[in-house]
Parts: sequence; C-alpha cells; structure tokens
Amino acid sequence: MPDTDISPILVTGAAGFIGHAVSTRLLQRGETVIGIDNLNDYYDPALKAARLANLNAMDGFRFDQMDVSDADGVKTLVQAHGVQRIVHLAAQAGVRYSIENPFAYQKSNLQGHLALLEASRHAEDFQHLVYASSSSVYGDKPLGGSGFTEAEPVNEPVSLYAATKRSCELMSQSYAKLYGFPQTGLRFFTVYGPWGRPDMAYFGFTQKILAGEAIEVYGEGRMARDFTYIDDIVDGILGALDRPPEPHTNRILNIGDSRPVGLMDMIRTLEDALGIEAEKIMRPMQPGDVTSTYADVSKLHALTGYEPTVMLEDGLRRFVSWYRDFYGNLPPQS
Repeated sequence: MPDTDISPILVTGAAGFIGHAVSTRLLQRGETVIGIDNLNDYYDPALKAARLANLNAMDGFRFDQMDVSDADGVKTLVQAHGVQRIVHLAAQAGVRYSIENPFAYQKSNLQGHLALLEASRHAEDFQHLVYASSSSVYGDKPLGGSGFTEAEPVNEPVSLYAATKRSCELMSQSYAKLYGFPQTGLRFFTVYGPWGRPDMAYFGFTQKILAGEAIEVYGEGRMARDFTYIDDIVDGILGALDRPPEPHTNRILNIGDSRPVGLMDMIRTLEDALGIEAEKIMRPMQPGDVTSTYADVSKLHALTGYEPTVMLEDGLRRFVSWYRDFYGNLPPQS
C-alpha cells in the first residue's frame, strides 16, 4: 500500500475509459486522486457521467471540469495541490475522426500535452509524468511477422491522430532533456472492456448486433489488432508509474497483449458472447486505418513483470455482461 500522506496524483481524462479505470485502481490502493476532464460530447456524455459518478463515490477523489489545453488552469491546479505525479490520458482519440475534425487534435493532443509538460516542469519536487501515446505511431504493418518493438524506427504516420501522438513523444523528449523530470510514454495498443469507448469497433458491433442491424466490416475483415483488456492495461500503467526512469529520461514503452487477433476472429468471439450471429457488410479499408498491430512488451515486462492474463474470449464476455447491465432491457443471451 502507498503512503497516503504523499501528494495527490493528477489523472487527466479521468472520465474517459482508461482514465476511469486508472483512477479507480489508484483510489483502491489508497492514493488521493485529482481528476480533470472537459466532458466533451465526442461520444455519449451520459457514459462519462456514469464513470465520474463511480469515482465521486470513492474516498480520496476530487474532480475539476477542465480542458487539458488550459495551460494556466492546469499549472495552477498542480501547484495548488502539490502534485508530483501525473498520469496524462486526456486526448482527442480516434483515427477516422481526425480526418473530419483536425483542429480538435491540435487543441487536445498538442496544446494539452504541452500544458502538462509546462505544469510538470514548474512543479516542486516533481517525480514522474506518465503519458498516453499510441501504437498508431508505428504506421502500417503487414499481417504476420514479429511485434512492434520500441527500438525500431517509427514509420510515416498514416493519420493526423498518429502524427499528434508522435509529436507529443518528441515534445516530451525535449522537455526531459531540458528540464530533467522523468517521463514515460506508453504506446497503447487496442484497449477494450467494460466501460469502454462507443467509437471502438467491438462496442459499435455490440450495439448494432443487439439492435438487429448489420455491421460494417472494414478492410473486408483482413485486419488484426492486439486487443488488450482494460485490467491488464491498468496493471502496466501503474507498474510504470511506480518505477520512474532516471532524470532527463523520456522512456517509451509498448503496452499491449502481444497476441494479435484477426478482425473476423474477434467478431466470431463477440457473436459467441452475445449468442447472436451478425449480418456483415464488407467494406474497403478506410483512410488512416492500418492493417495490423502487434506489441512487443518485453521492456515493460522486464521493468514491472507485466503479463497480460485476460484472453479475448473472457474479456468480451465480461464486456457483454457489463453492456447488458448498463444499457438494460436488451435481448437475453440465448
């Protein structure tokens, strides 16, 4: 158990999917957490409000509605509460959305990350900034072969979202060298599970299948993703947070499952969990999509003992159970 007399941890994007899960686990282990989120309407605000209600019911949580790009507000909050550790998860997510709304990414991802860097460098006795990057920075990868390693060159980004995430890594590199405070960038692979994001494929498929609607399968089903269950992701985040690198270091780590699953296999697994076979409409690859993702997590394992344990079959069953409970009045499982 941590020393509860130490300073609070700031979690940005606390009402988001991963932010909610990280904040919950931190509170459960006795930390004090300050959460910020702008509660935008990129997806159903009611889901964000429900996550936030869970956190507000727990001891040790405080919430401020704030846009992460508000540099003065973030800096003031950090200094007022003596924050020495930050888990920065707030961002504008989504590859396809970045094509339609590019300036949302400039504000949330670039300005937001810079605001956290500035707040960190001015904080007294600051210990560690952990921030969310993305597997999207690797660009496209043919199916098969070995997993992405942090040491291999990053390819040309194929989406604005990926470009902003790579830019954040480079900004962190410069701030680590200039100002010395330790940082860890985590390149997330596809995260799923209860309380997830409605813009993710497994979530949208579930909505449509239960409504009796056809699902659109992009890339004609010839894609694969390194699906990683939310509890495993939180294990890795907290393991990295508790083990900061040396000063003047911006450490980059993959965080994924290392067991990529084909899109059609994921759909079959989801159908089994729902007890319903989906009508499928095959669509071509969309701009910004990549063929496959596959994480080499050997560095994170060596550092923290990180070892994902939840298989996709179990994880999707847990998601479907949560979905039916949360949204209610849905067809019973056959």
